[in-house]
Amino acid sequence: MLKQNLLNQICSLPKPPFVHGSNNTHAYHHSLLSMANNIPKTTHNARARRRRRRCMATASDTTSTTNDASAMADYLMHEKPIKVKALVTVKQTMSDMFTGMGIERGMDDIKDLLGKTLLLELVSSELDPNTELEKPTVQAYAHKGGKVERREVKYEAEFEVPAEFGAVGAIFVENEHHKEMFLRHIVLEGFPNGPVNFTCDSWIHSKFADKRKRVFFNSKSYLPQTTPAGLVGLRDEELVHLRGNGLGERQHGDRVYDYDVYNDLGDPDANFALARPTLGGKEFPAPRRCRTGRPRCEADPSTEKKARDFYVPRDEEFSEVKLVTFSAKTLYSLFNTLIPSLGNVFADADRGFHHFKTIDSLFSVGFEVPELSKEGFWNATLPRLFAGTGNVMRFEPPGALESKGSIGGDKFFWMKDEEFARQTLAGLNPYCLELITEWPLKSKLDPKIYGPPESAITTELIESEIGGIMSVKEAIKQKKLFTLDYHDILLPFVHRVRELKGRTLYGSRTIFFLTPEGTLRPLAIELCRPPTNEKPAWKQVYRPCWNSTGCWLWKLAKAHVLAHDSGIHQLVSHWLRTHCATEPYIIATNRQLSVMHPIHRLLHPHFRYTMEINSLARESLINAGGIIESTFSPGKYSLDICSAAYDQFWRFDYEALPKDLIRRGMAVEDENAPHGLKLTIEDYPFANDGLILWDTIKQWVTDYVTHYYPEPDLVEADPELQAWWTEIRTKGHADKKNEPWWPQLKTSDDLIEILTIIMWVTSGHHASVNFGQYAFAGYFPNRPTITRIKMPDEDPTEEEWKFFLKRPEAVLLATFPSKLQATRVMAVLNVLSNHSPDEEYIGDEIEWSWSDEPLIKAAFEKFSGRLKVLEGIIDERNANEELKNRSGAGVLPYELLKPHSKPGVTGQGVPNSISI
Repeated sequence: MLKQNLLNQICSLPKPPFVHGSNNTHAYHHSLLSMANNIPKTTHNARARRRRRRCMATASDTTSTTNDASAMADYLMHEKPIKVKALVTVKQTMSDMFTGMGIERGMDDIKDLLGKTLLLELVSSELDPNTELEKPTVQAYAHKGGKVERREVKYEAEFEVPAEFGAVGAIFVENEHHKEMFLRHIVLEGFPNGPVNFTCDSWIHSKFADKRKRVFFNSKSYLPQTTPAGLVGLRDEELVHLRGNGLGERQHGDRVYDYDVYNDLGDPDANFALARPTLGGKEFPAPRRCRTGRPRCEADPSTEKKARDFYVPRDEEFSEVKLVTFSAKTLYSLFNTLIPSLGNVFADADRGFHHFKTIDSLFSVGFEVPELSKEGFWNATLPRLFAGTGNVMRFEPPGALESKGSIGGDKFFWMKDEEFARQTLAGLNPYCLELITEWPLKSKLDPKIYGPPESAITTELIESEIGGIMSVKEAIKQKKLFTLDYHDILLPFVHRVRELKGRTLYGSRTIFFLTPEGTLRPLAIELCRPPTNEKPAWKQVYRPCWNSTGCWLWKLAKAHVLAHDSGIHQLVSHWLRTHCATEPYIIATNRQLSVMHPIHRLLHPHFRYTMEINSLARESLINAGGIIESTFSPGKYSLDICSAAYDQFWRFDYEALPKDLIRRGMAVEDENAPHGLKLTIEDYPFANDGLILWDTIKQWVTDYVTHYYPEPDLVEADPELQAWWTEIRTKGHADKKNEPWWPQLKTSDDLIEILTIIMWVTSGHHASVNFGQYAFAGYFPNRPTITRIKMPDEDPTEEEWKFFLKRPEAVLLATFPSKLQATRVMAVLNVLSNHSPDEEYIGDEIEWSWSDEPLIKAAFEKFSGRLKVLEGIIDERNANEELKNRSGAGVLPYELLKPHSKPGVTGQGVPNSISI
C-alpha cells in the first residue's frame, strides 16, 4: 500500500511548463527520480522493478502530458533511437603545427583520415531499472569536421541513443593518437531538451601511454547527495584517482594531487652550502606543497633532488596558449638565460653605484649584454627590457618615477617623508601598518637573549615631534599614532644575517602621526641590534632633522626600513599569504571536491596556473641561491623568516580583509558605516578600494552558495565539502591544525565566509601586492631590497665616521644594492608585474557551468556589473584632490585594485588567480 501511494504521488505531480534552459523540468524530474529510488525493496523484485521503471520513464519524458508511467515506459522501449551529434573542440598544439614527420605522426594522420581520432562513450545518468546497475555506454568515433580556426580543431561524432537511455551525465574519452591532446569542450546536439555541454579544458593522454579512459561530466553541478544514481560510482572513482596512493615519483602527465613539505629548496648535492632546512613541521612550520616524490639527495637524505622540471599535475601546468604568449616565455627566458648572464656583465658582484647618474643611465642609456648575442628573440620576448637595438638592455621608467616627471623631473621623490609615509597606505605593501594602542612600545622577545624589551622611542621624543599639539596619551586615545613594527620578526635573525657577506640587518620600528589633512607624517625610526657575548645591545632612534648630519642619518635609516619592508612584503605579504597559503586549497579541492561539485566549479577559475607558478618559484625565486636569497637582505634565512611569520601571525580567519583591518587597528566595526566598518584613516586607498571588491566578491559567493544550499543544514550534510575543509586544516596547513581560530563549517554563512576569503586572497590580495612591483620598486632607491652596510653611527671607527661626514651620498649608495643585485631585481619585478595577453580577470568570463544555470548566470552578470562600477569609483577617487593619499602633484594614482587592465606592466588589473 505504501508503494502504491508513492506511485500515485508521482503520477499526480503537475507537469511544469517547458521552457528551454529552465530548471523547472529538471527539478520535476529530480523529484520523480528521488521518489522512484525511494520505493521500498521487497521480495517481489519484479514488481518493484516495474514500478521503478515506470517512474524512470516518467522522469525522462519532457514533452508528454500523460500521467501513465507504465505506458510511458512501454512507449520508450519501442521509440526510435535519438540521433545525436557530438561537436568536439581540440586546441591545436605547437607540436601539431610544426611536426609533420615520423612514424607515429603518420599513423595518427591515418587514424584522422579513417575518422578514428577520439573514441567517445556516452554515460547515462540513470541506472538500469532492471539490474540497478549502470546502463551500457553508447560509443562512437569522432573524426575531423572542418578547418582549423584560431588554432582550434573541430571533431564530430554521431550517435544513435536509445530512447530509454536517459540523460547523458558523462562522457568517456579515449585518445587514439600517440600524443596527448588538449580537449577544450564537447557539445551534444539533438536531444529534445537542447544541447548538453561538457567543459573539459584538459590534456587527454594517449591510450598508448595509459589505458585508463578520461571521464568528463556535463555542466550541470550536483552536490554528492543529489548526484544522479548512474554517476555516483564515476564521481567517487575519479576522486580516488586524483588522490593517488602517495607512492613513487610523479611523472609528467600525471594528474595526482598530494601533500608534502618544502624539502626541495636546497641543493646540497651541488654544494653543501646550498643545503636548506625543510619547511613544514615543528621546527619550521609552513603550509604544504604538492608532492613530487623525487629521489633524495645523497648529501642530505632529508632533501629531494633537483629536477629539470618540477612536477605539477598536468592540468595545472601552463596551457600551450600561455606558454607561447609573453608571460610564460618571458619567465623561462628570464630565469634560465638573462639572470645568469647579468652575472657575467657585472663580474664584480659587490660593485655598487658610484653616482645617482649611473642609476639614471639604466633607464636612459642601458648596458650591453654580449652573452645574449646568440639569442635572436630578446626584443620580442622582453620588449620592455630590450627596447633598443642589438643586445642593449634598457629599463623603462617605472610608474612611480614617471609620475614624478620622468628621469628629467623629480628624481629624488623617494627621499621625501610624505612619500615614504604615503606608500604605507597606497603603495606596494599596505598590509603592515598598525595602530598603536599601548605605550610604551615593548618587545615580546626573551629579554635574556635579546636585551631589554623597552623601545628607545620615548614619550618626550614623540611629543617634541608632534610639536605640542597633544600628548602621547591623547594621541593614542584619538588614534593618531601608527607603526611599522618589524622589531620582533627580524631581531632574532640579525646576527645570522650579518655573518653573510655584503649585507646587514636590524630590528626596526617606525612611528607615524596622522595629520589633520588625513596624511601620515613619520616621527621616528628605531634600529636595533641584539646583544652578543662581546657587545651589548645597540639601539638608536632617528628622526627628521634640520641639520645636515641628522638629515643624512634619517635618509639612511629610512633606506634600512624600506629594505625591511621590501623583505616582509615579498616573503610574507606576497609569497606566504597568497602563493604558499593557496596551494593547499588547490590540492584539497581536487582531492575532495568532484568536478561536478558546485564549489569546485566556483573555485576553479581562482586556481588556474598557481601550482605551476609556485613550482617556478621553488626552482628560481625562493630556492637556495635564487633571486630572493641573492638580492634581499635576509639572504639564506629568507624562508626561515617566512616560516617564523607563518608560525606567529598567520591565521586563516584574519585573511579576510575586514578582519585584517580590525586586527591591525585600521578599522572598527560600525553597522552604520559603509561595509560595516569605520576606517581609522579615512583616506586609506587600499582599504577603501579593497572593501568594495571584498563586498562584491562576497555578494557573488552568497548568491552562488544560497542557490546550491537553500537550507543551511545542507552544508554540514555534504560529505565532500566537509572532507575538503577538514583536509585544508589538517593536511594542507597541518602545522596549524590544532589552532582554535579555524572557522567551523556548519552553515551556509560559514561556507560563504570561507570561500570569500579564498577568492579574495587569490584575486584582490595578490593583485595589490604583485602588479605594482615594478611601478614602486623598479626605481630601487624608492624600495631597496637589501642594505649592504650598517649605519655609520653604529660603533664606527674614526675613519668610517670621517668618510660619512665627507661623503654621505657615497655611504647611501654603498648601502643600496650592488649593480648586479639591482638589475636582477629590476628585471624580475618587471616581468612579475606584467599582465599576459591571455590574462583572465575577475568577473570577465563566465564559466559554462554557470551560464547553463539561469539564476547563477544572472548573479554573475550582477557581479560583473558591480566590478565595472568599481572601476569608475576608483577613477573618481583618484581625481578627487581632497584625497591626498591618492592624488596630488606627482602622486602615482592608486589603481592596483581596478578589476581590468590591458596587457603589459600597467599597475592595475585583478586577475582571478595567482598566475604570475
